Amino acid sequence: MAKVKYYYDPETLSYRQIIPAKGKKLRNGILFVLASFLFGTLGLILLLNTTFINTPKELYLTRENKNLKVQFDILNKKMDQMDDVLANVEDRDNNIYRLYFEANPISDEQRKAGFGGVNRYKDLEGYDNSKLIINTTKRLEIMQKQIVVQSKSLDEIAKLAKEKEKLLASIPAIQPVRNEDLKRMASGYGWRSDPFTKIRKMHWGMDFSAPRGTPVYATGDGVVERADNKATGFGEHIVIDHGFGYETLYAHLSKYNVRKGQHVKRGDLIGFVGSTGRSTGTHLHYEVHKDGEHINPMNFYYGSLTPEEFNSLVHAASQENQSLD
Repeated sequence: MAKVKYYYDPETLSYRQIIPAKGKKLRNGILFVLASFLFGTLGLILLLNTTFINTPKELYLTRENKNLKVQFDILNKKMDQMDDVLANVEDRDNNIYRLYFEANPISDEQRKAGFGGVNRYKDLEGYDNSKLIINTTKRLEIMQKQIVVQSKSLDEIAKLAKEKEKLLASIPAIQPVRNEDLKRMASGYGWRSDPFTKIRKMHWGMDFSAPRGTPVYATGDGVVERADNKATGFGEHIVIDHGFGYETLYAHLSKYNVRKGQHVKRGDLIGFVGSTGRSTGTHLHYEVHKDGEHINPMNFYYGSLTPEEFNSLVHAASQENQSLD
């Protein structure tokens, strides 16, 4: 029941009942509701902008942010492990692979150089975890560059390895006449007595005495540069260009088994022992040239002789006897 209110009337010296005007109560109610709504709204806004109350979306984003931070920490730990592996590969690349193939090592400055110029990470600034995100991004980009540098280095090593393999196959590394086919090693590289003039002169190769028709083998991979009898004194002879500055000469042959321009492999049958040209007996005169200079063939028999056979050959080749050509 609503309270009845009175006021004092001085004219009648009595109390009279206050009768509210029509609509005033309704207006007061509306104003109260509006004021309550406004106050509640302002209060809610203030609370929402403090740390005391979070909306479901804010709670979700907070959890998502924490999860992302954990993922970044895990990513950085994985990058630490990748750094260790990459450092190991780089160390082997510089100190084993590049050293073996006589290539210059790659400096740390070149491998790990950063990125200069404009700020590449401006778009990542201004966030709560900007420092973490920027540092991680920098590490990833530097690591990407290191991987690119290492990949190019390994490409270079692979190319050098192929060249090295080709070089090793091309170097004249075996005896041109098999040991079991030899009569004897007639004359070695050095000063010898000429069989025709009896004058001491330089003998630029090795003479292998063997029966006529004994097989002669290519001592390394290469291309037959000539197979003819147009060089003075050598008679029927073969010259093989092995590349890398190496050439070998096989002289006084009875016949050929190859032709000019033909590719041969080490151990291929290229001709047969004879006594054509300036020769005093059936034998093979064998020479090795490097960059146009004569080299003692004795240094190139590591691919076909045992240590005992090699020592015996060294002893025979060192005798200053008479050559056969």
